[in-house]
Amino acid sequence: MTRSREDHPEPAPAVSGPVPTTVAAARETVAALLERSGLAPDRRAVMDALMVTSELVTNAIRHGGGLTSFHAYVRGDALLVSVGDHSPEHPVSAAGHVPGIRIGGYGWPLVQSLADRVTVTPHGDGKRITADLTLR
Repeated sequence: MTRSREDHPEPAPAVSGPVPTTVAAARETVAALLERSGLAPDRRAVMDALMVTSELVTNAIRHGGGLTSFHAYVRGDALLVSVGDHSPEHPVSAAGHVPGIRIGGYGWPLVQSLADRVTVTPHGDGKRITADLTLR
């Protein structure tokens, strides 16, 4: 029996290896993944994906007690980025209007506005946040 390509689709590009130690390393990892997927770095979807990656990893480091896991893969026309941290607390936006210039509090609303879907999954040692972004 001859099998068609549909029987054995090529695996989706994915990130494997150690958890990045910096926001820049996570962003570079996702940029390389998207480039291998054939996306030009100047596309809006790529810029949005890199922004979401930066915000999720920054929040894990600053507010979540550190990055415990990092996975990214392309499935069809979407990128899924999953970030784990030590905190079981759900992310929150800065509440209310504060007079003057506010520093911080923009990352979580930005992630929610750029991603098509965001899920927060608590587990015994913290949580995992997964963002799903359409690329095309």
